[in-house]
Amino acid sequence: MTHEFLTTFFGWMAALNIAVLLFTTVMVLLLQDWIAGIHGKLFQMEQQDVKRAYFRYLANYKILTLVFCIVPWLALKLM
Repeated sequence: MTHEFLTTFFGWMAALNIAVLLFTTVMVLLLQDWIAGIHGKLFQMEQQDVKRAYFRYLANYKILTLVFCIVPWLALKLM
């Protein structure tokens, strides 16, 4: 694998993961009560617990995207 290929690969991977993160964040913010009600019934959780789980999910996804997509792309760009 060449340096250019890896840089391109991690760049696209980062872009796609950021797009998914942004889409998910917007959907959770716009449809928070409705979707929390559905997930609360589905998993027999209180609505506040579901909202905390959303926050935890978004935080973990952001950290994973940063560590596994953006940092390698940035390191390859700086080489």
